[in-house]
Amino acid sequence: MGRGTDFKNIIQLDSELNQIHDFDILLERILYEARKVVNADAGSIYVRVPPEEDREGLERLSIKYSQNDTIQKTIPPGQKMIYSVFTLPINEKSISGYCALKRKLINIPDMYNIPPEAPYNFHSTFDVMTGYKTTSTLTIPLVSSDSKLMGVIQVINAKDKDGGVITFSSDDELILTHFANSASMVLQRSYITRMMILRMIKMSELRDPKETGTHVNRVAGYATEIYDRYAYHKKVPIGEKEKFRDVLKVSTMLHDVGKVAISDAILKKPARFTPDEYKIMQNHTIYGASLFNDLSSSLDVTSKDIALTHHENWDGTGYPGWVDPLTGKVERAGEDGNAIGRKGEEIPLSGRIVAVADVYDALCSKRVYKDPWTEDDVLSEMRKLSGTKFDPDLIDVFFEILPSIKQTKEQYPEGTV
Repeated sequence: MGRGTDFKNIIQLDSELNQIHDFDILLERILYEARKVVNADAGSIYVRVPPEEDREGLERLSIKYSQNDTIQKTIPPGQKMIYSVFTLPINEKSISGYCALKRKLINIPDMYNIPPEAPYNFHSTFDVMTGYKTTSTLTIPLVSSDSKLMGVIQVINAKDKDGGVITFSSDDELILTHFANSASMVLQRSYITRMMILRMIKMSELRDPKETGTHVNRVAGYATEIYDRYAYHKKVPIGEKEKFRDVLKVSTMLHDVGKVAISDAILKKPARFTPDEYKIMQNHTIYGASLFNDLSSSLDVTSKDIALTHHENWDGTGYPGWVDPLTGKVERAGEDGNAIGRKGEEIPLSGRIVAVADVYDALCSKRVYKDPWTEDDVLSEMRKLSGTKFDPDLIDVFFEILPSIKQTKEQYPEGTV
């Protein structure tokens, strides 16, 4: 759209953003479109972290996404820019913090010549590390319809038609303000959806202490990163890719929701299961899948596929096998009358992806019956299980994107959501 963007295009964009389910994917898209409407080379988007969710009891901003076209061009195709995950206090000392505190737009023509009377200053650490020069910035708060601060968008280095860095204009301020207002309303809707999902997970957590908001956010984040790279290799059309990754992200968060139907005696057992207990535990896949029965909804279909098949193994040794989750009837039986396992590409792609993401997070995490494994041991085990437990193509992808996997892990440490 660029500098000549009109409001007709932004209204069309509002409609597109409203079709996105997942809060994080929406944030990423909002940052991309914010940069696009004012022709900015780079930018970052932050979300508000309330004091009750901060370990020091402070109100903060947490960076969620950072984008930089100049740096992206130096990275091999299909790979993503890795950036530092950090938080900053909402106060007058930083530009984004000041913007959030005062809830006002800040347009700075030259970050290296901020007036001395300004309460905030510019930290050039990123520029020094990367060789990138941050010059012009436009920073604007994201405020919901009920006047709650949701976050901050900062776009960096406005470009002219020849690619030169210029100052953000008053027209840019007007366009970005309108866009931010529209984006805030969409974000508020998506945030409510996210909170409803996390409440469902909280119910599971009351039953199963392992099923935490941080666990499901990490697994969903890993799954999305794996799919992004897989889709790149498979040359999946961009529209198809964006729709699937959005549904995948939300559906993955509900992969273990069926555990609410398992008894406390098994779920909260502080030791490994007996064979009989393990057999009962396997039914959480069927219970979870049975909750999603609207076949006209891509979200329900994918949620059902993931809940049912994320414990299936590539070689056919997983569970629950060919069972209809709505009736509980075996669809394909072995000689013993029990359901045979799905194998290979009989397992939906979504289930194969979540299998990789879920096991990785489980091995990295502490459990009542084990300490977290070392990173080297985890990665060795993931490689060893390629072609037996896991789709080998997905394991290849997993190792290609390890930096992104580790970045996602940093975004959701234990004790956060």
